[in-house]
Order: sequence, then structure tokens, then C-alpha cells
Amino acid sequence: MLVLGDAHADDPAKRRALLAAYRAARENPAVEAETALQLGDLHHYDLPVPTWFVGGNNEAFDVIESMRRGDTSLTASRPHLLASTAVELDGLRVVGLSGTYAPTQYDRPRVELRGERRRHFVSEDIECARALGDADVVLCHQAPHGVFRIRGRDVGCDPVDEVLRALSPELCLVGHYHRHAEGSVDETRVVSLAPAWERYYSLDPETLESYENLGADAP
Repeated sequence: MLVLGDAHADDPAKRRALLAAYRAARENPAVEAETALQLGDLHHYDLPVPTWFVGGNNEAFDVIESMRRGDTSLTASRPHLLASTAVELDGLRVVGLSGTYAPTQYDRPRVELRGERRRHFVSEDIECARALGDADVVLCHQAPHGVFRIRGRDVGCDPVDEVLRALSPELCLVGHYHRHAEGSVDETRVVSLAPAWERYYSLDPETLESYENLGADAP
């Protein structure tokens, strides 16, 4: 299974790099690249293989809200948003938590978020994710605690910790920070991904081992 970090594909060069990563993975015999997971800041919603992703803090938020509503007018080529929802893929139960944490927005109802504030998750999103029961893999844009520190501060947040402790996944994959790092929350292995313009990853559904691959040069 192909796994990709942040794309920021509203930028033409980064969009070319994103699509080049899909091509390189499909040409790599070591990667089963017929399905993909992506960790947010996608910003391009016409992809070559079925892709399940979490919304980040840089998206076309009208499109993301349409996906949240299950808008059937979206074309089949659109990726599938995981927003406190789960999917069964290659024998894995994958849960996705979309958005980032903002203390000033966290206790507001989601329907009251406007404009770019829609990039955040709120408490009801966390409760919906916690209620999903269990997971093999959790995708999130913002990290739990214990992954890495930036300028001496642990960048994790308590609501993501709560989701991991409720679902007890074996693996959590994180976007947002544009760097590779690894850590753990209790028994959950946490991997923060480098961005898609630097490299792509593959995930073995049977062992949940992830592997880094050099990214392909965009044409």
C-alpha cells in the first residue's frame, strides 16, 4: 500500500511531484500501489488510484465540506475523506481524524466553524473517533505527544492522545510537520511522514511495517 505525506498540491511543482510519486510507486515492484493513504494538506482531488486521506490545515475547504457531507456529485476520481470515520482496506481497519487542534475552537459545534476555521477538529470529532471502537491504523494530521519536539516543545496534543488510547491501533501515521520522525503512545507506534515531494512510503498490510522510498523527480 502506498502512503504519502503532505502534498500542498495547489502549487504546480508540488502537484507534479505528487503525481510522480504515484507513478514511481506503481512502477516499483516492491510496492503494492493500487490503493493509497495520504496524511493531509492534499489540495488536489483528482488522483490516479483510490486514495483515502485526512483533511489538513491547507485544503480547499469547500471541497472538504462537500466530502464530509457525502456529496454524490463528486466524481469517482475524488479521494475518500476520513473524518472521524473508518474503512476496511486490505484487511486493515483504518481510522482517520481530520484537522488540527485550536483551543479557541475545540468546544464549538462543527457547524459553527467558518472559512479557514473549518481546518480544525472539535470535541465532537474526537468523541466520534473514540466511539469507533478499535483500529489497526490511525491517520491524523496533527501528532500525539511523544513523536518529536520543535524548539524544545513537544508538538503533540491531548485530543489525539485520547483517540489513540481509545482505539489502541498498532500504528499511527502523522502528517503536518514535513519531517520523518518516530515515537510511541503506549503500545502504538507513531510515524511522522516526510512530505510527498521528498519521498513516498509503502506499508505492508500484513506486518504493518512501513518503508521509505526515494521520491521520483517530477517531470
